[in-house]
Amino acid sequence: MENQTALEKLDQKIDYILQKCEDLKNDNEVLRNEVVRLKAEKEIKDAEIEKLMDENSMKDLEIEEIVNKIENILG
Repeated sequence: MENQTALEKLDQKIDYILQKCEDLKNDNEVLRNEVVRLKAEKEIKDAEIEKLMDENSMKDLEIEEIVNKIENILG
């Protein structure tokens, strides 16, 4: 009878380990999806930053041209 109890305990532990493994697989999948989402968001933000930096450079050139024109007018 004690042998059967040990087998039942072993069976319960195996069930627990299998459930834990399944839970971890699910958690892993959620984390993988989050990584994919965050990478996509990062790419969008990087593109926006690059666009803004380009616009900023163009504005700097415009300002420099205006300053040069003012200097030329003032002589």
